[in-house]
Amino acid sequence: MAKIIPFKAVRAPKHKANLVPSRSYEDYDFRDLEAQLAYNPFSFLQIINPGYKFHKNVSGAERFQLVKNRYLEFKEDKTLIQDEQPCLYLYKIKTRNNSFCGIIAGTSSQDYKDDLIKKHEDTLEKREQLFTQYLKTVGFNAEPVLLTYPDNDQIATTLEKIMQLPAEYEFTTTDRVSHFLWVVNEENLISSIQSYFQDLGSVYIADGHHRSSSSNLLTDQLARENPEHTGKEPYNFFMSYLIPESDLKIYEFNRLVKDLNGLDKESFLMKLDKWFRIENRGAELYKPSKKHHFGMYLDGDFYSLYLRKSIYEFTDALSSLDTQILHKIVLEPILGITDLRNDKRIEYGYGKHNVIKMKNLIDEGEFSVGFSLIPVTIEEMKAIADAGLTMPPKSTYIEPKLRSGLTIYEF
Repeated sequence: MAKIIPFKAVRAPKHKANLVPSRSYEDYDFRDLEAQLAYNPFSFLQIINPGYKFHKNVSGAERFQLVKNRYLEFKEDKTLIQDEQPCLYLYKIKTRNNSFCGIIAGTSSQDYKDDLIKKHEDTLEKREQLFTQYLKTVGFNAEPVLLTYPDNDQIATTLEKIMQLPAEYEFTTTDRVSHFLWVVNEENLISSIQSYFQDLGSVYIADGHHRSSSSNLLTDQLARENPEHTGKEPYNFFMSYLIPESDLKIYEFNRLVKDLNGLDKESFLMKLDKWFRIENRGAELYKPSKKHHFGMYLDGDFYSLYLRKSIYEFTDALSSLDTQILHKIVLEPILGITDLRNDKRIEYGYGKHNVIKMKNLIDEGEFSVGFSLIPVTIEEMKAIADAGLTMPPKSTYIEPKLRSGLTIYEF
Protein backbone atom coordinates (compact mmCIF):
# COMPACT_ATOMS: atom_id res chain seq x y z
CA MET A 1 0.00 0.00 0.00
CA ALA A 2 2.45 2.67 -1.17
CA LYS A 3 1.26 6.15 -0.23
CA ILE A 4 1.95 9.21 -2.37
CA ILE A 5 0.79 12.77 -1.70
CA PRO A 6 0.58 15.98 -3.74
CA PHE A 7 2.64 18.92 -2.52
CA LYS A 8 3.15 22.61 -3.25
CA ALA A 9 6.34 22.54 -5.25
CA VAL A 10 8.69 25.51 -5.30
CA ARG A 11 9.88 25.85 -8.90
CA ALA A 12 10.93 28.28 -11.59
CA PRO A 13 8.41 30.29 -13.60
CA LYS A 14 7.94 28.94 -17.11
CA HIS A 15 10.29 31.47 -18.77
CA LYS A 16 13.19 30.41 -16.50
CA ALA A 17 12.48 26.67 -16.48
CA ASN A 18 15.54 25.91 -18.62
CA LEU A 19 17.84 28.11 -16.51
CA VAL A 20 17.23 27.02 -12.92
CA PRO A 21 17.45 23.19 -12.75
CA SER A 22 20.96 21.73 -12.76
CA ARG A 23 22.56 18.33 -12.88
CA SER A 24 23.66 16.91 -9.54
CA TYR A 25 26.54 18.93 -8.10
CA GLU A 26 28.94 15.96 -8.31
CA ASP A 27 28.35 15.68 -12.08
CA TYR A 28 30.24 18.88 -12.87
CA ASP A 29 33.99 19.09 -13.29
CA PHE A 30 35.73 22.25 -12.05
CA ARG A 31 35.64 24.13 -15.39
CA ASP A 32 32.00 23.25 -16.05
CA LEU A 33 30.99 24.37 -12.59
CA GLU A 34 32.88 27.65 -12.87
CA ALA A 35 31.22 28.39 -16.21
CA GLN A 36 27.74 27.72 -14.85
CA LEU A 37 28.32 29.91 -11.81
CA ALA A 38 29.90 32.72 -13.85
CA TYR A 39 27.35 32.90 -16.67
CA ASN A 40 24.03 31.65 -15.28
CA PRO A 41 22.88 33.64 -12.24
CA PHE A 42 19.64 31.65 -12.14
CA SER A 43 21.21 28.18 -11.89
CA PHE A 44 20.32 26.13 -8.83
CA LEU A 45 24.10 25.67 -8.52
CA GLN A 46 24.19 29.23 -7.18
CA ILE A 47 22.16 28.02 -4.21
CA ILE A 48 24.10 24.85 -3.41
CA ASN A 49 27.50 26.47 -4.02
CA PRO A 50 26.91 29.63 -1.93
CA GLY A 51 30.58 30.35 -1.27
CA TYR A 52 31.00 31.44 -4.89
CA LYS A 53 29.33 34.75 -4.07
CA PHE A 54 32.07 35.49 -1.52
CA HIS A 55 34.96 33.90 -3.50
CA LYS A 56 35.43 31.52 -0.60
CA ASN A 57 35.15 27.79 -0.03
CA VAL A 58 32.71 27.05 2.79
CA SER A 59 31.64 23.77 4.37
CA GLY A 60 29.63 22.27 7.20
CA ALA A 61 27.10 24.32 9.16
CA GLU A 62 28.35 27.58 7.62
CA ARG A 63 27.65 26.30 4.12
CA PHE A 64 24.24 24.92 5.09
CA GLN A 65 23.13 28.32 6.39
CA LEU A 66 24.40 30.09 3.29
CA VAL A 67 22.52 27.60 1.10
CA LYS A 68 19.36 28.56 2.95
CA ASN A 69 20.15 32.26 2.48
CA ARG A 70 20.66 31.87 -1.28
CA TYR A 71 17.45 29.84 -1.52
CA LEU A 72 15.46 32.57 0.24
CA GLU A 73 16.96 35.15 -2.13
CA PHE A 74 15.82 33.11 -5.15
CA LYS A 75 12.29 33.10 -3.68
CA GLU A 76 12.41 36.83 -2.90
CA ASP A 77 13.51 37.56 -6.49
CA LYS A 78 10.71 35.33 -7.89
CA THR A 79 13.26 33.07 -9.55
CA LEU A 80 11.53 30.36 -7.52
CA ILE A 81 7.79 30.46 -6.83
CA GLN A 82 5.68 28.08 -4.75
CA ASP A 83 2.54 26.57 -6.28
CA GLU A 84 -0.65 27.72 -4.57
CA GLN A 85 -2.21 24.28 -4.20
CA PRO A 86 -0.82 20.77 -3.70
CA CYS A 87 -0.10 19.05 -7.01
CA LEU A 88 1.42 15.93 -8.49
CA TYR A 89 3.93 16.47 -11.29
CA LEU A 90 4.30 14.30 -14.37
CA TYR A 91 7.92 14.48 -15.53
CA LYS A 92 9.22 13.08 -18.82
CA ILE A 93 12.91 12.87 -19.71
CA LYS A 94 13.92 12.11 -23.30
CA THR A 95 17.53 11.29 -24.18
CA ARG A 96 19.00 10.19 -27.50
CA ASN A 97 18.34 6.53 -26.70
CA ASN A 98 15.82 6.38 -23.88
CA SER A 99 12.65 7.93 -22.57
CA PHE A 100 11.57 8.02 -18.92
CA CYS A 101 8.17 9.05 -17.64
CA GLY A 102 6.92 9.15 -14.06
CA ILE A 103 5.29 11.03 -11.21
CA ILE A 104 7.00 13.43 -8.79
CA ALA A 105 5.20 13.19 -5.45
CA GLY A 106 5.69 13.12 -1.72
CA THR A 107 6.33 9.61 -0.35
CA SER A 108 5.95 8.48 3.21
CA SER A 109 8.73 8.08 5.78
CA GLN A 110 6.42 5.64 7.56
CA ASP A 111 6.33 3.51 4.40
CA TYR A 112 10.13 3.61 4.45
CA LYS A 113 10.11 2.40 8.09
CA ASP A 114 7.55 -0.30 7.29
CA ASP A 115 9.59 -1.59 4.33
CA LEU A 116 6.90 -0.70 1.82
CA ILE A 117 9.65 1.39 0.25
CA LYS A 118 12.32 -1.27 -0.14
CA LYS A 119 16.09 -0.77 -0.09
CA HIS A 120 18.93 -2.74 -1.68
CA GLU A 121 22.00 -0.71 -0.65
CA ASP A 122 23.74 0.01 2.64
CA THR A 123 24.11 3.63 3.74
CA LEU A 124 26.97 5.27 5.60
CA GLU A 125 25.95 6.62 9.00
CA LYS A 126 28.31 9.61 8.80
CA ARG A 127 26.87 10.65 5.45
CA GLU A 128 23.31 10.12 6.69
CA GLN A 129 23.88 12.34 9.72
CA LEU A 130 25.50 15.08 7.66
CA PHE A 131 22.70 15.15 5.10
CA THR A 132 20.07 15.11 7.86
CA GLN A 133 21.72 18.19 9.38
CA TYR A 134 21.74 19.81 5.93
CA LEU A 135 18.03 19.13 5.37
CA LYS A 136 17.09 20.44 8.80
CA THR A 137 19.01 23.68 8.24
CA VAL A 138 17.88 24.46 4.69
CA GLY A 139 14.29 23.24 5.07
CA PHE A 140 13.92 21.80 1.58
CA ASN A 141 14.76 18.86 -0.66
CA ALA A 142 15.62 19.69 -4.25
CA GLU A 143 16.42 16.32 -5.81
CA PRO A 144 13.90 13.47 -5.65
CA VAL A 145 14.63 9.90 -4.66
CA LEU A 146 14.25 7.61 -7.68
CA LEU A 147 11.66 4.91 -6.96
CA THR A 148 10.45 2.18 -9.28
CA TYR A 149 7.24 0.17 -9.31
CA PRO A 150 5.86 -2.81 -11.29
CA ASP A 151 4.40 -1.76 -14.64
CA ASN A 152 0.74 -0.87 -14.23
CA ASP A 153 -1.73 -0.35 -17.09
CA GLN A 154 -3.97 2.04 -15.13
CA ILE A 155 -1.07 4.33 -14.25
CA ALA A 156 0.35 4.15 -17.77
CA THR A 157 -3.01 5.02 -19.36
CA THR A 158 -3.53 7.93 -16.97
CA LEU A 159 -0.09 9.37 -17.68
CA GLU A 160 -0.65 9.05 -21.42
CA LYS A 161 -3.86 11.07 -21.13
CA ILE A 162 -2.11 13.80 -19.15
CA MET A 163 0.62 14.01 -21.77
CA GLN A 164 -1.96 14.84 -24.44
CA LEU A 165 -2.23 18.26 -22.80
CA PRO A 166 0.36 21.04 -23.26
CA ALA A 167 3.28 20.71 -20.86
CA GLU A 168 3.99 23.42 -18.28
CA TYR A 169 7.70 23.09 -19.06
CA GLU A 170 9.34 21.92 -22.27
CA PHE A 171 13.05 22.55 -22.74
CA THR A 172 16.25 20.88 -23.89
CA THR A 173 19.53 21.13 -21.98
CA THR A 174 23.04 21.37 -23.43
CA ASP A 175 23.55 17.62 -23.00
CA ARG A 176 20.73 17.19 -25.57
CA VAL A 177 18.25 15.84 -23.04
CA SER A 178 14.67 17.08 -23.37
CA HIS A 179 12.57 17.73 -20.28
CA PHE A 180 8.78 17.99 -20.01
CA LEU A 181 6.75 18.76 -16.87
CA TRP A 182 2.97 18.64 -16.47
CA VAL A 183 1.30 20.03 -13.34
CA VAL A 184 -1.50 17.73 -12.12
CA ASN A 185 -3.81 19.81 -9.91
CA GLU A 186 -7.26 18.29 -10.54
CA GLU A 187 -8.38 16.69 -7.26
CA ASN A 188 -10.23 13.74 -8.83
CA LEU A 189 -7.25 12.90 -11.02
CA ILE A 190 -4.87 13.13 -8.07
CA SER A 191 -7.12 10.80 -6.04
CA SER A 192 -7.21 8.27 -8.90
CA ILE A 193 -3.42 8.24 -9.21
CA GLN A 194 -3.06 7.87 -5.43
CA SER A 195 -5.45 4.90 -5.42
CA TYR A 196 -3.49 3.18 -8.21
CA PHE A 197 -0.29 3.48 -6.21
CA GLN A 198 -1.99 2.25 -3.04
CA ASP A 199 -2.94 -0.92 -4.90
CA LEU A 200 0.67 -1.61 -5.94
CA GLY A 201 2.02 -2.82 -2.62
CA SER A 202 5.76 -2.16 -2.40
CA VAL A 203 7.93 0.21 -4.40
CA TYR A 204 11.72 0.02 -4.65
CA ILE A 205 14.49 2.56 -4.23
CA ALA A 206 16.50 2.62 -7.44
CA ASP A 207 18.71 5.59 -6.57
CA GLY A 208 18.80 7.84 -3.51
CA HIS A 209 19.31 5.53 -0.53
CA HIS A 210 21.11 8.24 1.48
CA ARG A 211 18.49 10.86 0.63
CA SER A 212 15.63 8.61 1.75
CA SER A 213 17.35 7.40 4.94
CA SER A 214 18.30 10.99 5.87
CA SER A 215 14.74 12.14 5.27
CA ASN A 216 13.56 9.37 7.58
CA LEU A 217 16.00 10.49 10.28
CA LEU A 218 14.77 14.06 9.85
CA THR A 219 11.17 12.88 10.32
CA ASP A 220 12.14 11.29 13.63
CA GLN A 221 14.03 14.38 14.81
CA LEU A 222 11.30 16.88 13.97
CA ALA A 223 8.58 14.62 15.37
CA ARG A 224 10.40 14.48 18.72
CA GLU A 225 10.75 18.27 18.73
CA ASN A 226 7.09 18.90 17.88
CA PRO A 227 4.74 18.34 20.85
CA GLU A 228 1.75 18.61 18.49
CA HIS A 229 3.09 16.11 15.96
CA THR A 230 0.28 14.48 13.97
CA GLY A 231 2.10 12.51 11.26
CA LYS A 232 0.64 14.71 8.53
CA GLU A 233 3.29 17.45 8.60
CA PRO A 234 5.38 17.89 5.42
CA TYR A 235 8.46 16.53 7.21
CA ASN A 236 6.75 13.12 7.35
CA PHE A 237 7.25 12.81 3.59
CA PHE A 238 10.09 13.13 1.11
CA MET A 239 10.07 13.97 -2.59
CA SER A 240 10.35 11.04 -4.99
CA TYR A 241 10.21 10.40 -8.72
CA LEU A 242 8.33 7.16 -9.39
CA ILE A 243 8.80 5.36 -12.72
CA PRO A 244 7.74 1.91 -13.96
CA GLU A 245 10.30 -0.89 -13.90
CA SER A 246 10.35 -1.11 -17.70
CA ASP A 247 11.65 2.48 -17.89
CA LEU A 248 14.53 1.89 -15.47
CA LYS A 249 17.96 1.44 -17.07
CA ILE A 250 20.60 -0.44 -15.07
CA TYR A 251 24.23 -0.47 -16.12
CA GLU A 252 27.27 -2.17 -14.62
CA PHE A 253 30.21 -0.76 -12.71
CA ASN A 254 33.58 -2.27 -13.59
CA ARG A 255 36.28 -2.74 -10.94
CA LEU A 256 39.88 -1.53 -11.29
CA VAL A 257 42.53 -2.52 -8.74
CA LYS A 258 45.89 -0.78 -8.36
CA ASP A 259 48.04 -3.85 -7.51
CA LEU A 260 47.95 -7.64 -7.14
CA ASN A 261 48.42 -7.59 -3.36
CA GLY A 262 52.06 -8.73 -3.58
CA LEU A 263 51.39 -11.56 -6.07
CA ASP A 264 53.06 -11.96 -9.44
CA LYS A 265 50.89 -12.52 -12.51
CA GLU A 266 51.27 -16.31 -12.57
CA SER A 267 50.52 -16.74 -8.86
CA PHE A 268 47.46 -14.53 -9.20
CA LEU A 269 46.13 -16.57 -12.14
CA MET A 270 46.72 -19.81 -10.23
CA LYS A 271 44.62 -18.53 -7.31
CA LEU A 272 41.85 -17.53 -9.71
CA ASP A 273 41.99 -20.99 -11.30
CA LYS A 274 40.44 -22.51 -8.16
CA TRP A 275 37.22 -20.62 -8.80
CA PHE A 276 37.13 -19.97 -12.54
CA ARG A 277 37.70 -21.63 -15.86
CA ILE A 278 40.12 -19.12 -17.38
CA GLU A 279 40.69 -18.43 -21.07
CA ASN A 280 43.28 -15.96 -22.37
CA ARG A 281 41.60 -13.91 -25.13
CA GLY A 282 44.75 -11.96 -25.99
CA ALA A 283 44.09 -8.55 -27.56
CA GLU A 284 40.43 -9.42 -28.26
CA LEU A 285 38.25 -6.95 -26.36
CA TYR A 286 36.17 -9.25 -24.19
CA LYS A 287 32.99 -8.33 -22.31
CA PRO A 288 30.94 -10.96 -20.49
CA SER A 289 27.45 -11.67 -21.81
CA LYS A 290 26.13 -14.14 -19.24
CA LYS A 291 25.53 -14.21 -15.50
CA HIS A 292 28.52 -15.61 -13.54
CA HIS A 293 30.86 -14.83 -16.45
CA PHE A 294 33.47 -12.11 -15.85
CA GLY A 295 35.90 -10.23 -18.03
CA MET A 296 39.42 -9.42 -16.84
CA TYR A 297 42.22 -7.31 -18.28
CA LEU A 298 45.73 -8.04 -16.99
CA ASP A 299 49.20 -7.29 -18.34
CA GLY A 300 48.07 -6.53 -21.89
CA ASP A 301 45.64 -9.43 -22.28
CA PHE A 302 41.91 -9.90 -21.92
CA TYR A 303 40.63 -12.99 -20.10
CA SER A 304 37.25 -14.64 -19.72
CA LEU A 305 36.51 -16.04 -16.28
CA TYR A 306 33.70 -18.59 -16.00
CA LEU A 307 32.66 -19.38 -12.44
CA ARG A 308 33.05 -23.02 -11.40
CA LYS A 309 29.49 -23.39 -10.12
CA SER A 310 30.13 -26.88 -8.77
CA ILE A 311 32.35 -25.53 -5.98
CA TYR A 312 30.74 -22.15 -5.32
CA GLU A 313 27.92 -22.24 -2.77
CA PHE A 314 24.74 -20.35 -3.64
CA THR A 315 22.79 -19.69 -0.43
CA ASP A 316 20.54 -16.68 -1.14
CA ALA A 317 19.81 -13.90 -3.64
CA LEU A 318 22.92 -11.98 -2.60
CA SER A 319 25.30 -14.91 -2.97
CA SER A 320 24.30 -15.30 -6.63
CA LEU A 321 24.95 -11.64 -7.45
CA ASP A 322 28.05 -11.24 -9.63
CA THR A 323 29.37 -8.23 -7.71
CA GLN A 324 29.11 -10.23 -4.49
CA ILE A 325 30.80 -13.27 -6.05
CA LEU A 326 33.71 -11.15 -7.26
CA HIS A 327 34.06 -9.55 -3.84
CA LYS A 328 33.89 -12.78 -1.85
CA ILE A 329 36.23 -14.97 -3.90
CA VAL A 330 38.59 -12.46 -5.56
CA LEU A 331 38.68 -8.91 -4.21
CA GLU A 332 38.69 -9.78 -0.50
CA PRO A 333 40.58 -13.09 -0.13
CA ILE A 334 43.07 -12.72 -3.01
CA LEU A 335 43.52 -8.96 -3.49
CA GLY A 336 43.01 -8.03 0.17
CA ILE A 337 40.24 -5.46 -0.39
CA THR A 338 37.76 -5.64 2.49
CA ASP A 339 36.27 -2.14 2.44
CA LEU A 340 34.79 -1.63 -1.02
CA ARG A 341 33.70 1.94 -0.25
CA ASN A 342 36.88 3.38 1.20
CA ASP A 343 39.86 1.29 0.08
CA LYS A 344 41.95 3.56 -2.17
CA ARG A 345 43.31 0.56 -4.08
CA ILE A 346 40.00 0.03 -5.89
CA GLU A 347 38.07 2.32 -8.22
CA TYR A 348 34.94 1.90 -10.29
CA GLY A 349 33.93 2.82 -13.82
CA TYR A 350 30.69 2.72 -15.76
CA GLY A 351 29.50 3.33 -19.29
CA LYS A 352 29.46 1.50 -22.60
CA HIS A 353 33.04 2.46 -23.45
CA ASN A 354 34.41 1.66 -20.01
CA VAL A 355 36.16 -1.58 -20.99
CA ILE A 356 38.33 0.44 -23.38
CA LYS A 357 38.93 3.05 -20.70
CA MET A 358 39.78 0.28 -18.23
CA LYS A 359 42.32 -1.16 -20.71
CA ASN A 360 43.93 2.25 -21.24
CA LEU A 361 44.29 2.95 -17.51
CA ILE A 362 45.92 -0.43 -16.95
CA ASP A 363 48.22 -0.05 -19.97
CA GLU A 364 49.32 3.33 -18.59
CA GLY A 365 50.26 1.69 -15.28
CA GLU A 366 47.66 3.42 -13.12
CA PHE A 367 46.05 0.06 -12.29
CA SER A 368 47.21 -3.56 -12.45
CA VAL A 369 43.98 -5.46 -13.15
CA GLY A 370 40.41 -4.72 -14.12
CA PHE A 371 37.19 -6.75 -14.04
CA SER A 372 34.08 -6.27 -16.16
CA LEU A 373 30.62 -7.63 -15.33
CA ILE A 374 27.16 -7.72 -16.83
CA PRO A 375 24.52 -5.37 -15.38
CA VAL A 376 22.42 -6.40 -12.41
CA THR A 377 18.81 -7.06 -13.44
CA ILE A 378 15.72 -5.47 -11.90
CA GLU A 379 14.68 -8.97 -10.76
CA GLU A 380 17.97 -9.41 -8.87
CA MET A 381 17.67 -5.96 -7.32
CA LYS A 382 14.11 -6.67 -6.13
CA ALA A 383 14.96 -10.14 -4.82
CA ILE A 384 17.73 -8.69 -2.68
CA ALA A 385 15.49 -5.88 -1.41
CA ASP A 386 12.64 -8.32 -0.66
CA ALA A 387 15.02 -10.52 1.35
CA GLY A 388 16.23 -7.53 3.39
CA LEU A 389 19.75 -7.93 1.99
CA THR A 390 22.09 -5.27 0.59
CA MET A 391 24.30 -5.26 -2.48
CA PRO A 392 28.00 -4.44 -2.41
CA PRO A 393 28.69 -0.76 -3.19
CA LYS A 394 28.77 0.26 -6.84
CA SER A 395 26.72 -2.72 -8.00
CA THR A 396 24.46 -0.60 -10.20
CA TYR A 397 24.64 2.58 -12.24
CA ILE A 398 21.03 3.58 -12.78
CA GLU A 399 19.33 5.99 -15.15
CA PRO A 400 17.55 8.33 -15.28
CA LYS A 401 19.82 10.74 -13.43
CA LEU A 402 17.63 13.51 -12.05
CA ARG A 403 18.11 17.25 -12.01
CA SER A 404 18.26 19.38 -8.89
CA GLY A 405 15.86 22.27 -8.48
CA LEU A 406 13.25 21.24 -11.05
CA THR A 407 10.69 20.87 -8.25
CA ILE A 408 11.56 21.62 -4.62
CA TYR A 409 9.85 20.10 -1.59
CA GLU A 410 9.71 22.22 1.57
CA PHE A 411 9.33 20.69 5.05
